[in-house]
Amino acid sequence: MFAAAAPSLLAQHPTALAQSFSAMGLSPPISTDWIADSGASFHTTPDVGILSSVRPPHPSCPSSIMVGNGSCLPITSVGNADTHGPFRLPNVLVAPNMIHNLLSIRQFTADSSCSVEFDSSGLTVKDSASQRPLLRCDSSGPLYTLRFPTSVAPISTSPLPSSSAAFATTPSSTTWHRRLGYPGRDALTQLRRSAGLPCPPTTDEHLCHACQLGRHLCLPFPTSSSHTAHIFDLVHCDLWTSPTFPLRSKSEAFSTISHFFTWVSTQFGLTIKAVQCDNGREFDNHASRSFFLSRGVQLRMSCPYTSSQNGETKRMIRTTNDVMRTLLFQASLPVRFWAESLHTATYLLNRLSSTACPAPTLHHALFGTPRYDHLRVFGCACYPNTSATASHKLAPRSTWCVSRLLT
Repeated sequence: MFAAAAPSLLAQHPTALAQSFSAMGLSPPISTDWIADSGASFHTTPDVGILSSVRPPHPSCPSSIMVGNGSCLPITSVGNADTHGPFRLPNVLVAPNMIHNLLSIRQFTADSSCSVEFDSSGLTVKDSASQRPLLRCDSSGPLYTLRFPTSVAPISTSPLPSSSAAFATTPSSTTWHRRLGYPGRDALTQLRRSAGLPCPPTTDEHLCHACQLGRHLCLPFPTSSSHTAHIFDLVHCDLWTSPTFPLRSKSEAFSTISHFFTWVSTQFGLTIKAVQCDNGREFDNHASRSFFLSRGVQLRMSCPYTSSQNGETKRMIRTTNDVMRTLLFQASLPVRFWAESLHTATYLLNRLSSTACPAPTLHHALFGTPRYDHLRVFGCACYPNTSATASHKLAPRSTWCVSRLLT
């Protein structure tokens, strides 16, 4: 095939031609893949069989090329490589002693009006004007391999330019990510494995701007491992207001906190050392700051719009509300009994086990072993003795009532 393509080369370079055929006959078949080389000045191949329009080297072409070990490999001929697509590989030098097909990045981007982007999984060829991907080739390493389509893609009826034919045959993972509505990496990998999706493996370096805008999630906070050494060293505070007693407005928060400080000091002889809260004005104001400073209390506030930093209190409020709401529903009581159900909920939670407390229950930590024999179902019927307040001796000595918690 080589002699038929270039009969004049046989007369001019019979020795070089014989060496070329000898090298090809003794070497294993050369791959049709091209190794991208940003340091190469010319495209180079050891296999003249992949070229067309083979001709002797032009006087302007080098007679040999120097490789990494300092050796010079002779150039026997020049030809054009067929890429079956919009890309051009003219003036490919034939060096029979080469091992791989080398693709000169500079010559390739200049001849095909494209750019090449490299990442850890392969390379992407893009149109220079529109930056639209034309070809994606993934490589397992250590070299960047470029594979051109083996045949021309069918003619598309879409208004896209003809240069999209090469990209249509090898769509990248980024393109499938967009086609399928921006799914996650795990979903795309599962489709590739189970449904045979012709999608190359995704890369961790890929950052989708649309996903950052439309599906952005907060990163999880690291789990805290800090623990207080003594009771009341740290008090977590948050506020949940209700139109019913005990707090009617947020302005009552400071007086309630100051009363709690006094109660802890009097009843337990202990000192509160730090207060953890959000940055609400009911905690961060002149009166509260003066109060904390005068007692040497550290005020620890969470960052704005970061309620997760006050997660201990948020979780306890949620737990208390769940118990409180359930008590009202099972007793079929109206909302105006909210304060009674709150009192019952906190009373019961203090007598249940908690992973946050080293003692069996919170009640154990402050008062010792709690009693349970006096508990009754919230909202159950009871008949208290009313003889002391009866209007006359024939009046009923009791009346039907609803029990709150105790006997």
